[in-house]
Amino acid sequence: MPDLHDTQPNRKTFERYYDSVDNGLQAPPKILFWGMILLVVLLVIGIFVTIFGFSEVLQPAQQQRVIDQLPFMRAFLKPTPVGGIFPTIEPASSEDDALSLLDIPLNIPSPTPSATSDTPVEATEEIQPTIVPTQPEIVATETPIPTIEPTPVETEEATSLIIPTATSVPENVNNAVDDVSTSSVASTYIPPSARIFGITHQQQKWNNCGPATITMALSFYGWTQDQDFAADRLKPNREDKNVSPYELVNFVDESTDINAMVRMGGNLELLKVLISNEFPVIIETGAMFEAYDWIGHYRTVVAYDDVFELFYFFDSFLGVGTSAQGVTETYSNVDKDWQAFNRTFIVIYDPQREGLLRSILDSHWTADEAAQIAFEVAQQEAKLEPQNAFAWFNMGTSLVELERYQEAATAFDQAQRAKLPWRMMWYQFGPFKAYFETGRYDDVLSLVQINLTNAEELEETYYWQGKVRQAQGQPEQAAVSYRRALAYNPNFNEARAALDSLS
Repeated sequence: MPDLHDTQPNRKTFERYYDSVDNGLQAPPKILFWGMILLVVLLVIGIFVTIFGFSEVLQPAQQQRVIDQLPFMRAFLKPTPVGGIFPTIEPASSEDDALSLLDIPLNIPSPTPSATSDTPVEATEEIQPTIVPTQPEIVATETPIPTIEPTPVETEEATSLIIPTATSVPENVNNAVDDVSTSSVASTYIPPSARIFGITHQQQKWNNCGPATITMALSFYGWTQDQDFAADRLKPNREDKNVSPYELVNFVDESTDINAMVRMGGNLELLKVLISNEFPVIIETGAMFEAYDWIGHYRTVVAYDDVFELFYFFDSFLGVGTSAQGVTETYSNVDKDWQAFNRTFIVIYDPQREGLLRSILDSHWTADEAAQIAFEVAQQEAKLEPQNAFAWFNMGTSLVELERYQEAATAFDQAQRAKLPWRMMWYQFGPFKAYFETGRYDDVLSLVQINLTNAEELEETYYWQGKVRQAQGQPEQAAVSYRRALAYNPNFNEARAALDSLS
């Protein structure tokens, strides 16, 4: 018989052994525990570093590429001003001062009504091109547009462009000719629809609306350079948020044998006359694309149709629309979006057709008369809709063009009370000039600071900062601002001249 006393120690030994195994499974080694804690901490730090790098280090173009792949990262962009509204600075003028602008007459005479008009044109009416009701008996034939073989331009000097012949003219209307004395019919007849052929679309690269759009318009004349060529001269810094209409005009004048001009105060009928006479025209508008806040945007007009009340655009962002006929916008929407930029338009034209263009533009031919028209339209719109910020801003822009700075500053004050989009001062610098010319230097610097908070890559902002510092007797600080402007755009002639003036 086995001895029970001999088996008892063995049982206790096994029990102690299994207890030790169980305890080992329930209590992992300390190094594993602390390793997991460290991993979690590193993960959290990595997330914060990634978000910081995305919002504070990456350039906007790089941020957009990240968002294209990871849309949720948009939530980590720097916050925009509350409500998407431009922060209001304390106005120096009262609201009563602003309201008095609604009744002021300008000293520039209103454009003389056309001899074909039956009634005089009121000062507050939108000036429309004259429409001739009668038509000649001659039936015009169509002239096919010639095929233009691309010819690379290898130098940066002025480039001779190929001038295509007109594609067609309205039935029973003489061919448009260049001499102004014989072109009145072609310049004033507005067919129910028209289209410009021969424009090549350019899909814009990042922040490249201006260069892409001017390249499209020039392609009508056989221009073969791409948008990068224009961007190198217009915005060497790819993050530059704005290319002004005057910069686009200067680019055309300096780089090609074609001419360009910019005017404010356009209207829908004038666009139609330009298109029907085959003058490429660009308009500057406000836009709100999907997933974007309000921005400024250039568009090339290629056609219109009165039956459907549509304009057709080759749009550097949205493309060419259905069947490559153009992106469509209703007449009313075009005018609404165009209002944000005082209905500014750029015409690209062959110098040999200047007489015809002068006839078409009529009272818009000179900058002062165009500003007069634009002011009167904005004045009427502000009367009808006193809270329309764009109407007040356009009054200010027109008054700056007319060098009536005190009244312009008052109009800009009221525009800010009425709430402007927060990007407004990226594109239009009339308030900077009006406040500067009236000695409101602190207000100019307030606008400068608001712009720098939201976008550092605007050479015009540093230019106006420099102007104030120079006026305040701080030449060294002014030079720093001018050099900063030139660092963003070495082709900024105004900053270059201002810097040179210091020495």
